[in-house]
Amino acid sequence: MPACDLRKVRFLVPGDPGQNTGGYRYVRQLVRVLNERGVSAEVTGLAGCFPKPDREAVVALDQALAGCPDNHVVVMDGLAMGGLPGVVADHANRLRLVALVHHPLADETGLSEADRAWFFDSEREALRHVRAVITTSPYTRTRLADFGVRSARIGSAEPGVDELFIEVLAQRRSGPATGGEPLLLCVAQLSPRKAQDQLVEALAQLEHLPWRCVLVGSTERDGDYASRLRETIRARGLEGRFELTGELDESAMAACYRHADAFVFPSLYEGYGMAVDEALASGLPVICSDGGALSRLADREGASLYPAGDALALTRQLERWLMSPETLRDDRRRAELAAGEVRRWSDTAEEFQEALQRLMGADPDSLFDREWLEAREPADHRARSELLTERLDHWLRNQYASLGAEPLVMADIGSGRASNSLFLSSRLSVPGLWHLIEQDGGLLALGESRLRQCGQLVVGHHLTLTTGEMERLLPVPLHLLTASALIDLVSDAWLRSLTAAVVGRQASVLIVLSYAGEFGLSPPDADDRKLKELVNRHQHRDKGSGRALGPEATSRFRELLLDAGYTVQVEDSPWHLDRDDAVAVETLLRGWVEAALEQSPAASTWLGAWLDRRLGQLASGELQVMVAHHDLLALPGDWRED
Repeated sequence: MPACDLRKVRFLVPGDPGQNTGGYRYVRQLVRVLNERGVSAEVTGLAGCFPKPDREAVVALDQALAGCPDNHVVVMDGLAMGGLPGVVADHANRLRLVALVHHPLADETGLSEADRAWFFDSEREALRHVRAVITTSPYTRTRLADFGVRSARIGSAEPGVDELFIEVLAQRRSGPATGGEPLLLCVAQLSPRKAQDQLVEALAQLEHLPWRCVLVGSTERDGDYASRLRETIRARGLEGRFELTGELDESAMAACYRHADAFVFPSLYEGYGMAVDEALASGLPVICSDGGALSRLADREGASLYPAGDALALTRQLERWLMSPETLRDDRRRAELAAGEVRRWSDTAEEFQEALQRLMGADPDSLFDREWLEAREPADHRARSELLTERLDHWLRNQYASLGAEPLVMADIGSGRASNSLFLSSRLSVPGLWHLIEQDGGLLALGESRLRQCGQLVVGHHLTLTTGEMERLLPVPLHLLTASALIDLVSDAWLRSLTAAVVGRQASVLIVLSYAGEFGLSPPDADDRKLKELVNRHQHRDKGSGRALGPEATSRFRELLLDAGYTVQVEDSPWHLDRDDAVAVETLLRGWVEAALEQSPAASTWLGAWLDRRLGQLASGELQVMVAHHDLLALPGDWRED
């Protein structure tokens, strides 16, 4: 299939695109910002009944796809395509089809087992025929492993928050609601999965305390549930304390956030939970369940979680606020202080475009998984030795003092998306001219752009450092040679050539996050040891410069530099990963299994079972991973800090 034009994208959603649920608002905001960024994006609504389609829905999707020109990028909402694998398959060879999955259809609450099985099988088949999948949360990305979707076919673009809600923070009243009654807000379509009935029952237990509650959300999508909810409120004698507004436009919703004192979200399962982020951006403290992707909020300031479906736990959480106005005010102050930590829709659009570019194959020169490099960046930055960075800065300050006003020359080899350079440039106290050396043209351009946005001087070099060309290709003069997650991939000859070039320039060296040959997972598994043995054997395979040094790379480089008269210090820099690093963990697990299979194809059965167990633990939030790395700092001569 020829290259596609990513500047033209069509979105297909079921029904009226103007509906005000989280999923429809996600598409509308994404389309708006994409157009602002120069993409011709449009959204089309499909007639008929979804997600279990009727005949009108079948015809609507088929006609919409048939009306798209060849090779056009079409992003289909999961609700529109999950129940129609045959229609998707009919157009898969002609169009660039992308599935936008908020959460799998089979994960909806209240389905019969027969319907659940039907949705699972249908969506799994439909996902087989799309070229790429984009999810709205890392949680959903991990969940799609159960549908047979390889991680290499998936991107993620988490929702942002409308500026309208960010502005609410400055407008909100500082005291409690009129009359001293805390005003609680819940924003969600009235449905069994959103579990407003549990909120009503919880507050009924606290009838003796002051409170009012506003439920914002459609009462028409599931009219039977809305009627039952109204009847429950009436039966508990709470008509005067609950207000059901129905569906509101964004301006009216923002007014609700502005006047509320706190936000409650009892949903049993979410693929993301945009309303919670809007509440936090508005400075509202939040009580919500840990259902699905809501578990991501466990460490978020201003959010208190309870086990999904545990009505007693919800009652106790609410009682904590309603019994103590001081506690509610304190939680509000904390939420307001943390309100600035929100994503914008521009962040979402940027991630969406990067995912499309990678997944659509628009950059044929790309050699590495950009999303993997992006996913690992937070773990990389957490793991690095601050001590070595501080000592390097001290040495560089001395060099700068002796040179005058010229910026120091710094080379980041295998620079990728400039994660290493960005980390260092934010911590080094001397000006630098950064030489980024990278064999992937797309990554090099991205890295240059990221560094320049931070005000750094940058020169990009699109090339491969080879053993025979090292001396010629590295810049002169050179004050710092740095690399991240690189030397364990190279051969002894390559490392000796690098050593000679560095020593000849009397440059400092900082090599970080070199794999050290150990990793541990909790809870332990009987097959962990066998997997690690295979992975470590794979580490020594030829990665392009000869037999790779693998875990022995740091000790070998230390030996070479010591022999050249350098002062060398090595520090541990382990990764510690958990459910907050879900994308990185899943990619790591799958990468280990792929490496182990290359070493031992006969191990496919037990490796597949191991991966299934570990992905299940990741999805449930119980998996923790440690990967050992080493950071190495080498300085010319017998250098000591003053």
